[in-house]
Amino acid sequence: MADIKFGTDGWRAIIAKEYTFANVKVVSQAVADYVGAGKKVAIGFDTRFLSAEFAQASAEVLKANGLEVIVSDKAVPTPALSFAVRKRNCDLGVMITASHNPAQYNGFKIKTSTGGAAGSEITKAIEKLLAVSAVKTVVARDALKKEDLIGDYIHFIRSYIDLKKIRKKKFKVLVDAMYGSGDSFLAQVLKGTDIRLEFMRNSINPSFGGRQPEPIEENLQELKTRVTKEKFDLGIALDGDADRIAAVAGGGVFIHPQKILGLLALHLHEDRGWSGGIVKTICGSTMIDAIALHLGVKLYETPVGFKYISNLMETEDILCGGEEAGGMGVKGYIPERDGSVAGLLLLEMMAYRDKPIARIIDAMEKQFGRYYYVRQDLKLEHHIEPHRKDLPEALLGKKVVEVKDYDGMKLICEDKSWLMFRASGTEALMRLYSEAKSLKRAKALLQAGTEIIQRMR
Repeated sequence: MADIKFGTDGWRAIIAKEYTFANVKVVSQAVADYVGAGKKVAIGFDTRFLSAEFAQASAEVLKANGLEVIVSDKAVPTPALSFAVRKRNCDLGVMITASHNPAQYNGFKIKTSTGGAAGSEITKAIEKLLAVSAVKTVVARDALKKEDLIGDYIHFIRSYIDLKKIRKKKFKVLVDAMYGSGDSFLAQVLKGTDIRLEFMRNSINPSFGGRQPEPIEENLQELKTRVTKEKFDLGIALDGDADRIAAVAGGGVFIHPQKILGLLALHLHEDRGWSGGIVKTICGSTMIDAIALHLGVKLYETPVGFKYISNLMETEDILCGGEEAGGMGVKGYIPERDGSVAGLLLLEMMAYRDKPIARIIDAMEKQFGRYYYVRQDLKLEHHIEPHRKDLPEALLGKKVVEVKDYDGMKLICEDKSWLMFRASGTEALMRLYSEAKSLKRAKALLQAGTEIIQRMR
């Protein structure tokens, strides 16, 4: 089963190529063999093409293997499925989604009993069970429990967010669901408040309007335009399964997820008075280091993939953790990223400080420095993996003083600017990241990285 392989966050493949009903059933049989008869599994799905049907196929295999199976009655955010796994004492969760990938993809995420992302020890064990047993399946639609997995999720978030602080604020907020499973659930959370909430791209469109549902700046031009023209105080963008966030400040200014992590850390520590460490990934912003130092809290750094942050949230006292792509996890919740909760906490921070988000960001950057963080994806014809010997001793006149190679290759210069190479775990891409104190240098570092990869082709 070489065409079924779990990457950074689940198994993802092109629909009707590797991602077929037959292969979904093979993976589901391996999951059933891993979990064992008599255990309980919850299954959710997103708004992608055939996601509901793939969820049904998976459920029928699990049911045939003697597991108790709960299937969502509608498309749901991944964190809603994760919350249901823990709330209903399930042994495992399955989410049919390809997250931010293009429309031709679908995927299969696995969640642990705590609601966190399954680590590589679980996914590797399941991979070893692929095609070991013959697939068992029954048409068991009448016997399958189809249940509302949203109610408990909404109820918890309403108790988690400080609605009393938000209730009388008249902030104008626009949410871009990017045609994903985030839909308009935030309206239920903010029901009874004076927040003026509007939504865009919250209908079901499996083609995602011709763009992949990834909350990066180039995909959010319409959100930026509407925030500017219609004078919204905050724009929130969710990815395809609503576990990731990007945001837009009044005036249409894009708020990078790296800044969102910094804002969450400051809000939870200074406004809520909570303690705990901060987690960033290897490609996270240097600004997070400065914030952790100022707050006097421990900083953790992990490989790329929220499963590593999730694991720390289960084993250590973590205030918040975030990844470059916009996945944010916070204390007092499941060890899972949630774009909606992160967006609501930004709104809560505005209410606590009684300031527009742009002014809050200005104050943060004045205190901790302004960092320009950029990323570029290079499409590759074949796999390329840079080695230290392929890379220069200096970048644009600044000596490379440190190299981190535990996940990709990150070159850190003497002025603290850096350039990183990392191959995508789900697509034929080389991701290049850079950060510097000036946008000019950050972009020049990306160009230098592009030229290095082009020489290796």
